[in-house]
Amino acid sequence: MKQYDKNSLIGLLLMGFILIIFNTYFFPQSEEVTEKEVPTTVAVENYELNIAQKETEIIADAIVDSIINKQYVNQYGIFANTVNGKEHETILENEKIKIFFSNRGGRITSVILKEFQTHDSLPLSLFDKDSSRFNLQFTTGHSINTADLYFESSKNGNTLSMKLLADANHYVEYIYTLNEDYLVDFDIHLVGMENLIPSGVNYMNLDWEMKTPQTEKSKSNQDMYTGIYYQYQADKEVDYLSLTSSDEEKINSKLSWVAFKQQFFSCIFIAKNGFEKPTNLVSDKNENSKYIKNLSAHFELSYLHKTNEQLNFSFYFGPNNFKELKRHNAGFEELIPLGWGIFGWVNQYIIINIFDFLSKYMSNYGLIILLLTIIIKLALSPFTYKAYLSQAKMKVLKPEIDKITEKHKKKEPMKAQQETMALYKKAGVNPMGGCLPMLVQFPILIAMFRFFPASIELRQKSFLWADDLSSYDSILDLPWDIPFYGDHVSLFTLLMTISTIMYTKMNSQSMGGQMEQMKWIMYLMPVMFLGFFNNYAAALSYYYFLANIFTFSQQYFMKRFIDEDAILAQLEVNKKKPAKPKSKFQKKLEEMQRNQEKKMKNRKK
Repeated sequence: MKQYDKNSLIGLLLMGFILIIFNTYFFPQSEEVTEKEVPTTVAVENYELNIAQKETEIIADAIVDSIINKQYVNQYGIFANTVNGKEHETILENEKIKIFFSNRGGRITSVILKEFQTHDSLPLSLFDKDSSRFNLQFTTGHSINTADLYFESSKNGNTLSMKLLADANHYVEYIYTLNEDYLVDFDIHLVGMENLIPSGVNYMNLDWEMKTPQTEKSKSNQDMYTGIYYQYQADKEVDYLSLTSSDEEKINSKLSWVAFKQQFFSCIFIAKNGFEKPTNLVSDKNENSKYIKNLSAHFELSYLHKTNEQLNFSFYFGPNNFKELKRHNAGFEELIPLGWGIFGWVNQYIIINIFDFLSKYMSNYGLIILLLTIIIKLALSPFTYKAYLSQAKMKVLKPEIDKITEKHKKKEPMKAQQETMALYKKAGVNPMGGCLPMLVQFPILIAMFRFFPASIELRQKSFLWADDLSSYDSILDLPWDIPFYGDHVSLFTLLMTISTIMYTKMNSQSMGGQMEQMKWIMYLMPVMFLGFFNNYAAALSYYYFLANIFTFSQQYFMKRFIDEDAILAQLEVNKKKPAKPKSKFQKKLEEMQRNQEKKMKNRKK
């Protein structure tokens, strides 16, 4: 074999060996690489697909946003940009109150009175976000309700600015300024709005609504004092909607303020220039609701199309304390039901001043009521003495009066009355002498009836077994509700009822025969009061009980000092004296009696 053939054969063998080695060791590596490259290609394709999908979604979202924005523009016009936002809260507070504001609606959402708690020891909130509404409604060609829109807030010290921005030159601004007490100034600035509000529109609507929460122990008592009060600007007279049932009224006069009043606290909305008429007020009572009442007020605010027009208001969020309310010199003190006429005067000028004076020197309100009772009873003791003396005289004359009554009761009852009056006159006895002291005491009794349940000073003040003198006391909770009585037993009411029955029995002993038929009514009244006062303020029952006890004590000592034998002797002396000339009133009274007798005789014919 030639050399080149030999070399060719060796070359071919080497090439075959290399191919075998390559196919055995390197070809699988080639397949592995290929397998790795395929996923890379798929990933690239998937990435491109995801990008396409995301772009589609972005376009779709943009289309949806465009549709929504168009709807907002159609609905809110230039204020469409205020529809969407993130709600946040701002707080203004001083030593007395803490106020929460929301940028949604630019409104007050809650007010907490720091000095007070609810009956179950929780922070006392006058209302909360979900139970209140404050909305300014106006038109720009589109109906704008600020309660649904987002304001831009800015706080500077105790002043909070809330702006509803159409743009930098057209906006509605609420400015709240918290004072050092319970007052909050509230101003509405209308900047550039004269260009947006149609020239023919000269008013805006303002809605204020609140569901009053239960803050006191007795829901029924709180309901009795919860409602809407308002003051007329012209004569400063204060009026109110019904407190016992749902009520609604359209006021066609200018008002100074409107108050959503609770038993011991009030929210008052004050217009510094008065609320233009008409004003619609609604008080809705729902027995099944957890709230006491639903209160709402609808105002019409005049709009004059001025540049940078401003409306000035203020709020009072605080207690129904007489002197605190009176301090504002705006008639707020009439929110406290002290009674009308003389009853209110007794409370305002006597009871409240004595009560406040005693409160300066002691903090136990049970003892304060005790001292108040002693002071009142001592002041009335001269009248009480005259009443008891008159009763003693009547008691001495009772045998003679009974003889006259027995003599004429079947034939001439009118003549029996005439002879009885003649006997009184001859003996120098005034049958009405015991009534005058009662007339003096009556305004005080009624004044106390009004004062104690409305006195915030007694709120949550305990004494003996009563944990709250402004509400009912209970020594026993009943498993059921007794009609006209309740589901508990008030010990102060029981003591008051027992003492009243004893007092009635003592006084009935001096009654003449003609009054016997009235005795059962006098005994019935204390029993009726037992049901009424069982759910009333413990302080009131406690006061009436103390008043009865002191009356017993006074009569006990007076009885020891008054000698009935001496009274009888004096009356006998009086009978022998010449009769005093009749007064014009007596002559007229006798003439009326004679005319009455003639009419009765004519009827018998």
